[in-house]
Amino acid sequence: MNASNEPVVELHGVRFTYDAGATWALDDVDLTVRRGEHICLVGPNGSGKSTLSRVIAGLVAPDAGHVTLLGNVVYDESGAHAQAYRSARRSIGAVFQHPEDQIVTTVTEDDVAFGPENLAVAHDEIGGRIASSLDDVDMGDHRASDPTRMSGGQQQRVAIADMLAMDSAVLVLDEPTAMLDPRGRNGIMRVLDELQRRGVTIILVTHHADEMEHADRVIQLESGHIVADGPAEERLRMPDQTIGLPKRIRDMRRARNEPAVEVRDAAYCYADGERNVFEHVSFTVDKGETVALMGRNGAGKTTLARMLCALERPTAGEIAINGIAVAATRSNGATKTLGRKDRRRLRETVGYVMQHPERQLFAETVAEDVAYGPRNQGMNAAKAAERAMQAMRMLHIEQLRDRSPFGLSGGQQRLVAIAGVIACRPSVLIMDEPTAGLDEEATARVHGLIHELKSRGVTMLIISHSQAEVDELADRTIMLESFEARKNTDGGEPSDAAGMSVPAGMDAEGERGPLGRLDPRVSMIATLAIMFSAFAIGSFRQLLLAVAFIGTVLAVGRLSVRRLIKSVHMFLALFVVCGLLNVFFVRSGSAIAHLGPVSITDDGIRVAALYSCRFAVVIVVGAAFLATITPTAMTDALESLLSPFARFGLHVQEIALVLSLALRFLPTLGAETKAIVDAQAARGGTIETGPFMARVRAMAAIVVPVFAGTIRHADNLSLALDARCYEEGVDRTHWRVMRLRRRDGMACCAVMAYLVALTALGALA
Repeated sequence: MNASNEPVVELHGVRFTYDAGATWALDDVDLTVRRGEHICLVGPNGSGKSTLSRVIAGLVAPDAGHVTLLGNVVYDESGAHAQAYRSARRSIGAVFQHPEDQIVTTVTEDDVAFGPENLAVAHDEIGGRIASSLDDVDMGDHRASDPTRMSGGQQQRVAIADMLAMDSAVLVLDEPTAMLDPRGRNGIMRVLDELQRRGVTIILVTHHADEMEHADRVIQLESGHIVADGPAEERLRMPDQTIGLPKRIRDMRRARNEPAVEVRDAAYCYADGERNVFEHVSFTVDKGETVALMGRNGAGKTTLARMLCALERPTAGEIAINGIAVAATRSNGATKTLGRKDRRRLRETVGYVMQHPERQLFAETVAEDVAYGPRNQGMNAAKAAERAMQAMRMLHIEQLRDRSPFGLSGGQQRLVAIAGVIACRPSVLIMDEPTAGLDEEATARVHGLIHELKSRGVTMLIISHSQAEVDELADRTIMLESFEARKNTDGGEPSDAAGMSVPAGMDAEGERGPLGRLDPRVSMIATLAIMFSAFAIGSFRQLLLAVAFIGTVLAVGRLSVRRLIKSVHMFLALFVVCGLLNVFFVRSGSAIAHLGPVSITDDGIRVAALYSCRFAVVIVVGAAFLATITPTAMTDALESLLSPFARFGLHVQEIALVLSLALRFLPTLGAETKAIVDAQAARGGTIETGPFMARVRAMAAIVVPVFAGTIRHADNLSLALDARCYEEGVDRTHWRVMRLRRRDGMACCAVMAYLVALTALGALA
């Protein structure tokens, strides 16, 4: 312990409510934390740990009481004091439960730099902080990677690095190791120990008893009250967890029974990546067997689970579940698509508990959500409700039946998601880290459920990072190694790069090619000029020039046309179709054919073809621009270009930030929508296999959960910006320094020459 007598956190009589006082998440909490202490907050799910951590981090104000943070009185009987909160947050770092909501850019080093930029740290010092913080969390090799494409565990490491780079005096972490493998967990705890030795105060929310060994004090909460506060060695009634040896490593030879799951030579590569996540994966799970799937963060465990559920398609190999051919490779190398009838059979056979339970909930009440699967199996309302109640009783959550699933704690949501799956009575159950984030009691419920299902003959595949859990539950263990890890066993350096895809336009080293090295202001202006000039193309000679120029640009930039088109194929198809519709509206020229009263003319065909090609030019140019620039660079460029308008009252910095966050979070919302669709499909919903109108109604039904997800992301984003000390109108430094160079001048000249030539051809027409 490296504590002095100086208090850094003082709470007196703190109360906090989410429902206008109907219940209290925190009730009359008194707490003092002194500088340099390492505190663990423990307690059951829903006890108020996360709420207390946010109050301590200065991210939310209580409804009553007194709060003093780092000597700043931020809340008292007169209410919240905004300036005091801003001052305190500059020295308090916060790491959230869900790291994907804390990441604000699509390049790791830019994300780590965001906090120091807001603190106006000097440029050279920012570079040092980026390097040291990423090295501390074993992510130094991923500076140029896209954190939004990482595994949950890798995202958590980046989120921790984000806070380390801000050099905070107090660091508040809400279950930062919940999604990490054992090596990652140990690494984070070593980092926290080192930070404490430097004098940093650590406040850690955890369910892991072994993490309490690092603490000076353990504070236990129940129902919003602190019920115990004492030295870590007392354990506060928390049982020790033992780490045992795995029962059996890899797919060892054994007596074979009837297979339930068969995977042969499976491989997977992200659609926009150049490297495999894994390859040559083969294993069999017999009926009634419980098998654990383990491996490092990013090894592809979740991807493999989704492949077994036909929610992802392997790039090679074969998969069969209870004789249903989920995936098979054709002679031409393509994978066979699962038919509608077989897909429905698969949904009735396989249950899937997802890694993020909040994305698997979509009904208005817990009871309705759990009954969703049974209703899709053709049960009437009464029978489905009875089946749902049985599932809830198995997990002891029947008291939650009338509550909204969106208002539950993360642990409670996980239990509801599990109940919704087991209510379908699957014969094969796949569970992706089913006890991550659960307290001791809830974990025991899930373990008891798994034992009960095993006694009923259910085949189970459980993804877990807990060796103790695997020892208790599994008959054997399959270790999944990443493609990169297997390559490195042959003499290369070890790597955590499993599944790390490189954005379109980037090379393997993370550089965005010659076009990406241009000043972003030049790239933005040049792109807009080329896109707008495309609408002036009125002849095929001009179109030929545009195609030749853009083709040259793509070649110089070493951009793959195929990958670009694939990234925007939906927009491209939409606009091309819109262009082709001109064939029905142009009346000039000679009639070639007639469709009822509508004449199709040669001019109509010419205009339709020209318009379609113009739209294609615009879309491809836009895609090339997005492939060679980061949201951060785009934000900085827009802010710089709009800066002259700041004197007229335009909020330039905020406009630029909104653009950056939109580019960052629109894909997140797309992923949220897909996750809800997948969750409905996995429980037999008609969104995937029903008649056309039933599928339309099912699509309409996802509006409410997507809206709820949007609100949740917006709330978390607001907290993330506060935690990273972003303030409107303050002076910021920039890690990415924009400078005009010779190549920028050459690019401007090339674009100018193109525009002149395009104009000249138009004059000759």
